[in-house]
Formats: sequence, structure tokens, C-alpha cells
Amino acid sequence: MPIFIIIIVFSIVFYLFYRVKSFRSTGVATKEWLNSKASIALGLFLISFAINSFTVYITTVTYIVGGVFILLGLVNVIVGYKKQKHYRPFAIEEFDNMNK
Repeated sequence: MPIFIIIIVFSIVFYLFYRVKSFRSTGVATKEWLNSKASIALGLFLISFAINSFTVYITTVTYIVGGVFILLGLVNVIVGYKKQKHYRPFAIEEFDNMNK
């Protein structure tokens, strides 16, 4: 299905964007915040890749590997969301202190 291919491409692009941006940032809280956003994008990639593989290949191995990918993707999204929610105020405060 083309919608999953579009989600796969966008999630990889956002993952690379946030990963490069985190390497270039100087603040610790900002790095952690951007890494958590990259983790969410990677989780979305894994989930959409697994669902897309379910529609393309219909085998037992596909269902096993796809199930593992969905579980890993869900863990990445949940943990990334919690980390993003935790580090966001610190990243905002760090940004405000750098611009003073």
C-alpha cells in the first residue's frame, strides 16, 4: 500500500534529520530531546515497515518478524515519547539561557 511507503520514507527522513541535528547541538538537554524525537521516528519506521510487509508477503516468517518489528517500534515510540516529554522543558530552558 502506498500510504505505508510514504510513512516509511518520511519517518526515515525525520530520523536522519533529528539524529544529525542532535550531533550538531551543543546542549545536553537539547541532545537528549532530539534523540528522543529520533527514537519516535525510528519506531514509526519499524511499525510501518512491518505493516507494509504484512501486505506484501504472506508467510509465517513475515508474521513473526513483523510482530517483533511492531513490538520494537512500539517500545521505541513509547520510550521516545516519555523522554521527549521529560526533556522538553529542560531543552527550552537551556535554549533560553544560551540566547541571553
